[in-house]
Amino acid sequence: LARAVAVAANMAKARWATVRRNIINTPARIAATGRRLVLHLPTGWPWAEHWQHLHATAITSSG
Repeated sequence: LARAVAVAANMAKARWATVRRNIINTPARIAATGRRLVLHLPTGWPWAEHWQHLHATAITSSG
């Protein structure tokens, strides 16, 4: 599972501790608007691109 997350986040050579620190332990805020949940990632967060790639891969794979 750890390797799949790293590959989906476009961080194939990253170790599990790096993926956990940079992608999973995200200082984000969840907001409920209407009937949707919105995740607000930190502004200027250096790992935002990797997180978005992971999210896009997860969404397209599950549908």
